[in-house]
Amino acid sequence: MFDTSLAELARLFRRLGTTAFGGPAAHVAMLRDEVVRRRGWMTDSEFLDLLGATNLIPGPNSTEMAIHVGWARRRWAGLAVAGLAFILPATLMTGALAWAYVRTSDLPQARWLLYGVKPVILAIVFQAIWGLAPLAARSWPLRLLGGAAVAASAFGVHELAVLLGSGLLVVVARAARDRHPPAPVAGLAPFLPLAAGVAGLASAGGATLTGIFWLFCRTGAVLFGSGYVLLAFLRADLVDRLGWLTEAQLLDAIAAGQVTPGPVFTTATFVGWLLAGPSGALVATAGIFLPAFVFVALSAPLVPRLRASRTAAAFLDGVNVASLALMAVVTAVLARAAIIDVPTAALAAASAFLLLRFRLNSTWLVLGGAVAGAIIAP
Repeated sequence: MFDTSLAELARLFRRLGTTAFGGPAAHVAMLRDEVVRRRGWMTDSEFLDLLGATNLIPGPNSTEMAIHVGWARRRWAGLAVAGLAFILPATLMTGALAWAYVRTSDLPQARWLLYGVKPVILAIVFQAIWGLAPLAARSWPLRLLGGAAVAASAFGVHELAVLLGSGLLVVVARAARDRHPPAPVAGLAPFLPLAAGVAGLASAGGATLTGIFWLFCRTGAVLFGSGYVLLAFLRADLVDRLGWLTEAQLLDAIAAGQVTPGPVFTTATFVGWLLAGPSGALVATAGIFLPAFVFVALSAPLVPRLRASRTAAAFLDGVNVASLALMAVVTAVLARAAIIDVPTAALAAASAFLLLRFRLNSTWLVLGGAVAGAIIAP
């Protein structure tokens, strides 16, 4: 475990943070490719348990997975290095976009980049689901549960309800099969969820640096779901309640977080810059990501103990299959946005073939997709 150097962790997560386009599902897929398939730092089973655990705490899932891997390899130092290395590239890129936006009131266009990268990301996520699904859905009851979770998510059931409901169903089903009541698991409490007492942590106050920090810290401490959920939270606070931003400015901030690689939560960097320049960007970024480090530090030591408990292991099995179901739904949404013509379909198919047949490094595929987009984008 501790034979991994901090420099190696920093290089890996800096590279992932620079090339990981496509949102949390894509980030998780690229992370699995690096830490399970290429480096053998953990098994698919261990990776799935971490994925299930991150889905049960608030905050950006892919960033929390990076922090978990850092913890697994080098404990506290690894936790800090992996998380910061993954976040920093996107923060710097989003900050540069914010600087340009303040000067021109417009976002630089990058349609050619996303045109080529999105089909590649689709193939990377598909390859990850293809590899993890046999382990997560290893029995017919779990496969049926996965199908039900896909349907529930597609019909708009909240992600947290799908995850918790799936976990509890497996607990009840296995207790009935074994004819004994599920045993209580004290260690499970922090996951259900850890943020319950943090929601009222502090009022945002005015658009001071302190007010900006606490607003984003509170958001990061209670937010489950995708970047679109982040949009709803920020709109309620920044546009409706506080009036710090216009609707158009907020939409541009969300777009900046999505067009850059790495976590979508770097939207906070853009908003902070609009509100208070570079200092605002710094405190907003620190505020929204700080809870992720805290929650992972609290929960990481519990994951192996949860797997050792019959009840908690059943709960994690349900959560794991639901997590993959959510990734499948995201992949379907991504496919509609990524496959828009014959060239993008060919890019996706070629990428999937290279990943499944030759185990090509996903980072090189993303860079290749960017080059292809620059050449063939309409």
